[in-house]
Amino acid sequence: MDGKPCCMPFRPEADAPAPPLRVEDGPCRVTNLLPLAGGTFVMGTDSDEGSAADGEGPARFVTLGAFRIADAAVTNLQFSEFVRAASYITQAEEHGSSFVFKLQVPLPRREAIRVQPSGLPWWLSVNDACWQRPEGPGSHIRARMHHPVVHVSWHDAKAYCRWAGARLLTEAEWEFAARGGLVQCRYPWGDELAPGGVPRSNVWQGDFPDLPEPGWQPTTAPVHAFGPNAYGLYNMSGNVWEWCEDWFSPAYPCETAIVDPLQDRPTGLRSTRGGSFLCHDSYCNRYRIAARGSNTPSSSASNCGFRVAGAF
Repeated sequence: MDGKPCCMPFRPEADAPAPPLRVEDGPCRVTNLLPLAGGTFVMGTDSDEGSAADGEGPARFVTLGAFRIADAAVTNLQFSEFVRAASYITQAEEHGSSFVFKLQVPLPRREAIRVQPSGLPWWLSVNDACWQRPEGPGSHIRARMHHPVVHVSWHDAKAYCRWAGARLLTEAEWEFAARGGLVQCRYPWGDELAPGGVPRSNVWQGDFPDLPEPGWQPTTAPVHAFGPNAYGLYNMSGNVWEWCEDWFSPAYPCETAIVDPLQDRPTGLRSTRGGSFLCHDSYCNRYRIAARGSNTPSSSASNCGFRVAGAF
């Protein structure tokens, strides 16, 4: 794997500065938090499956305190409740566009769009694409209320957390939870991507990026699709990237503590975890547990959402 950034295009922070924090702190409104007792686990990997620039290793023992984690990513339904209650406007809405994978856009409109991120021809900058209109004008979420919300920036996710009385996961918490007690396995269920030929996650099927397998569509799945891992958590691999609290650094394993690590040194990029429905091992195999992604905190796209955590 060459580490090419197929996963998400980025928006320079100068193009979409952080919005003023208009959301008041609220009581915990998250009803699907599961308790995890924490403990010591092996974080990262020493394998060469990923890109050295991603900082997946060296593997090391990390110890975490107890925390609670949502069993799934935040849904369109949950996010809509927040938007109504807080009169919140996302950064994509304020900016007037967001990034959409090209095959999600109807062909006639796709051919008329000229704005593409440099080096990423399968992404389109679509005017008026946002969490309510995931593919732009004419699209809607009415049949996708239990899918993960997308087109949310890191700042949007933080605003939701403030309203919901929750927080984002640290990278260490995310990886501990995704492993579900398994030691150094590639995926939340083991080392084989599709045991017995049965998909266990929503990752790209077919030839990336132009030929999806017949019967599979490059889009999100419901947050409770597929089976949970041993900790009862859904879609920790594939479906949508999930924003984490940490700043991203390839030197993460060397720069952070071994007890409750958090990369709090500003780097311009926030960490993402889990991969998405666009990941494929022919180009980007970041749907592995140890894999890491990143983006500018004001970026948004049709394959990125978030999951929340809470105090024990």
